[in-house]
Order: sequence, then C-alpha cells, then structure tokens
Amino acid sequence: MSDVARAAGVSTMTVSNVVNGRPHVREETRARVVEAIDALGYRMNLAARNLRAGRTGVIGLAVPDLGSPYFSHLSELFMTRFEDEGVRVVVERTGASRAGELEAASFSRLRMYDGLVLSAVGLGAEDVAQLPTTFPTVLLGERALDQRFDHVMMANREGSRLAVAHLLERGCRRVVALGGTLHGETSMSTLRTDGYRDAHAAAGIPMPADLVIGTAQTLEGGERTAHELLDRGTPFDGVFAYTDQVAMGLIRGLADRGVTVPGDVLVVGFDDVPAAAHHLPRLSSVHPDHAGMVDAVSRLLLRRIAGDDSPRELVTAVAHLEVRESSVR
Repeated sequence: MSDVARAAGVSTMTVSNVVNGRPHVREETRARVVEAIDALGYRMNLAARNLRAGRTGVIGLAVPDLGSPYFSHLSELFMTRFEDEGVRVVVERTGASRAGELEAASFSRLRMYDGLVLSAVGLGAEDVAQLPTTFPTVLLGERALDQRFDHVMMANREGSRLAVAHLLERGCRRVVALGGTLHGETSMSTLRTDGYRDAHAAAGIPMPADLVIGTAQTLEGGERTAHELLDRGTPFDGVFAYTDQVAMGLIRGLADRGVTVPGDVLVVGFDDVPAAAHHLPRLSSVHPDHAGMVDAVSRLLLRRIAGDDSPRELVTAVAHLEVRESSVR
C-alpha cells in the first residue's frame, strides 16, 4: 500500500479509502490510485485486513450429505454467494446425525470461523438450546427449533400441497406419497405428508393412507419401491416423491416393468435440482426457492458477524411448482 501511495503521490490512507470503496475521494485522485494499483500489480491482503478486524474471512457450512444433488447444488450456491462478499466457505458433512451436527457447531468455534450455517436435521430443540448464542449461527432446516437463532426454513408443507393438488387436478385419485410418514416428530417427512393431507382435504377427496409409503431418499430407494408397489399389485395413478432423487429412481423402476411416465402414472418431485429439467421425461418438481434461501441466510449471517444484535428472524422461503412432462398427459 505504501508503494501505491508513493507512485500515486497520495497518503496510504487515501489508498485505503480507494481500495475499500469509501466515498469523499476526488475522482481524479481515485483514478490516479487505480492506475498505480494496476501498474504495480497490488492486491489487497484480505487475511491481514480480516485479522485486524478480528475475523478470519471464513465461515462454516454444515450439510447432511454432499452426495445428494440437492445439498450439492445448495452448497455451490452458498459458496458463490459468500465469495461475492469476500468470504470463503468451508463445507462440513454431518451425515444428518445429531453427533455430526453438534461436532460441526463445536469445531466452527475451535477453527475460528466467523460464523456457521447449520442444516439442522438430527438436532432436537434441547440440543439447539445448548448452542452458544454468542457465535454467529444461522439454522437452515425443516422445522423451527429455537428463537435464539436466525432460521431459514423451506416451505415443505405448502410445496407439497401444491404438488399433490396439481396431481389431483390432473385426474389422479390414487397418489403415492413416496417418502411419507403419518407419525413421528416434526421432520421433512411429516411436514410434506401434512401437505399431502391438505391437498386431499381441499379437493374433498379421501386421503389414501395406505399410499403413504416410507423409503430411502435415494435413487435406489425410489427404484426399489417402484418394484415393490407393482409386485404387491397396489393400484396408483400418481406419485408425489419427497425428493427429485427418489422420483428419478422410481421412474427408472417403473420403466423396467413397462410402466410409462406420464402415460400410465404422473410423477412430481421436490427440490427442483438442475437435473430435473433434463431428466427423461423432464421432471415436474417443487422449486423451494434456492436463491431466496441463500440470500436470506447470507444476509442474516453477515449481519450477525458484523455485530448486529437485533431480534432473530424466522424466514420461510416461498415455493412454487415447476410443471414439466412427467405430470402432463
């Protein structure tokens, strides 16, 4: 910075003002500094700047599984968004377990990250209550856990209602809830089953409880369940799969048995991962507003890192349905 200041004939404070984009620098002075920066190849030492500010310029992102198309896509969006703010992202895999999520929260402080984005799947409310509120943390998940933290939630129930309502409007009367459960603690599965129930109630159509079927949320899980449904002779004319991944596996399994989509069965997934629009057939899917969730999380976390102590926020993304070939005859 001193070299730039000498070359431009200004003070180091003026150079600092220019590189940090501060106002009240005359345009001719700013142009002279920029010219000296270009000539000398100066690059700001972000590490030194962050250390002076008491920060590392690094945050943690703890997600269940990087092999999942959804979390892989979401992680990429987070990395791009935070890098635009000059913040690096270290991704931690938790395995969707309580132990993995607690470890990620603990290690984020030990590794001196500036903050943490935590996808809370395995943690219960009592676990979250033990996390220190002094460390900037934003929860990303399916259910509201603790008002002491900012929390960005997916519109699980509403998105599922949209998907099932679409299938019912298309004439389906036996819709499989693939990945569903009728009992248990609040989770992605129970919330999406609530949306399945809501759509049937609004349409005045009895909900077929025998078609609420649990399965592993994987390609293999969807494919295996397709064969099991056909082997049992279970009648169905539509499927709402709780993730795009299980929907794609299901379509493969149906094809193996000569059942066509959308000719014989209509299918809708959830997550709208990039592959959904390129699948054969192109997969209808609930789009959970990835960009909106990423923007909300980054806004809240950067605010907390900067020392903002305003009341915590609970943000629910706005889902919409992308209708494609798999649910249109």
